[in-house]
Amino acid sequence: MSAHLEWERDGYLLSTDPARLDREATYGYLVASYWAERIPREEFERSIDNAMCFGLYAPDGSQAGFARIISDRATVAYLGDVFVLEPHRGRGLSKWMMDCIISHPDLQGLRRWILLTRDAHGLYQQFGFTPLAKPDRWMELWAPDVYKR
Repeated sequence: MSAHLEWERDGYLLSTDPARLDREATYGYLVASYWAERIPREEFERSIDNAMCFGLYAPDGSQAGFARIISDRATVAYLGDVFVLEPHRGRGLSKWMMDCIISHPDLQGLRRWILLTRDAHGLYQQFGFTPLAKPDRWMELWAPDVYKR
């Protein structure tokens, strides 16, 4: 497992150091997102503690974005919770984040990457993501209202 990595571009910093994360800002975005709406704080904290997180930081040091990888670092990786805050959009930061994530040394040689998205297909297609080749083989146990219970 690699030490925490950092990349810089145009005054922005992308870091895998969990100590840098602004958990309040990240939680504030995710709890209002369409995919994690109303996620309880305890579940959010567990999701951060048990994943490889990428924090994006603006030149002033504030958090500007986030992405999370769940992986065994050998065969598969799930990409989730990707966002760039509105004031920082339009600068190619999501593409840059994806470049850094895909090239992370601990995530090389994986057989499969997976993700779910409602509206960012164009971004992920640039990195080789496609619709499922054999959707009839995939199954899920989905609880869409789990955070509302």
